[in-house]
Amino acid sequence: MAISSMTGFARQQGHDEAAAWTWEARSVNGRGLDVRCRLAAGFEDLEQPARDRIAKRFKRGNVQLGLSVSRTRGEGTLRINKDALDRVLAAVPEIRARAPECGPPTVDGLLALKGVVELMEEVEDEALRQRRIEAMLADLDRTLDSLAAMRADEGRRLAAVLGGHLDTIGKLTAEAGRVAATQPKALLEKLKRQVDTLIDTTPGLSEERLAQECALLAAKADVREELDRLAAHVQAAGKLLSATDAQGRRLDFLSQEFNREANTLCSKSQDVELTRIGLELKATIDQFREQVQNIE
Repeated sequence: MAISSMTGFARQQGHDEAAAWTWEARSVNGRGLDVRCRLAAGFEDLEQPARDRIAKRFKRGNVQLGLSVSRTRGEGTLRINKDALDRVLAAVPEIRARAPECGPPTVDGLLALKGVVELMEEVEDEALRQRRIEAMLADLDRTLDSLAAMRADEGRRLAAVLGGHLDTIGKLTAEAGRVAATQPKALLEKLKRQVDTLIDTTPGLSEERLAQECALLAAKADVREELDRLAAHVQAAGKLLSATDAQGRRLDFLSQEFNREANTLCSKSQDVELTRIGLELKATIDQFREQVQNIE
């Protein structure tokens, strides 16, 4: 079965001669495809390519993508701002005159003053940056491939579980059909007793009216239509589980239809055994629908 889960995690690391980076991607259940990116400062221009790549691979799920970057060599050089230092030194005599208890300035104290020491960023070679961007995007592709593989692996496990639930629903539907086949006889006996009671309590009741009431009760107790629809839904769900594209929404809709037919079956039931089967159906359908929420 080719269905895929919406849950997964992947991580990929890369580096060049000046920097190292790490991609992390995680996804959880979602009604549609919701992508959130947290990229390292200076690499915001990778967000749109990242979103495009995610949209090509996935149809549903809340996907969180992160990129962290660290430099593997110095980010720049330090220099003394001589103008700022001169202004500070020129102010020292006045400061000492106002506060004679203060000692003379120290080198480390002067260097710690804001603006005295400046970090001069190196101008990065554009060709190096372009190669880094290409390497990062290649690692992003590997990250998303790993995420898709994990989601597919989880999907295979879910498919086995869902297939088991479908088998149970099919067996219970068939069992309900066998029980329902004996229901008309039991219903007829019940109607006979009710008719005898009506005749005794209402002597003037016409045969036509009795026939109408009997027909109405028989129609209300007929569950063949619900059982036929349940069997058809089982076949449709089996085909969806074998599909090669995203079928989570359709499976979710089918699980709602399953539940609707099971509810009607229970409400129409005139037999304790049929009601028991209907309740088992509802429990299995609930388990089926719970797992369907994880399908892409």
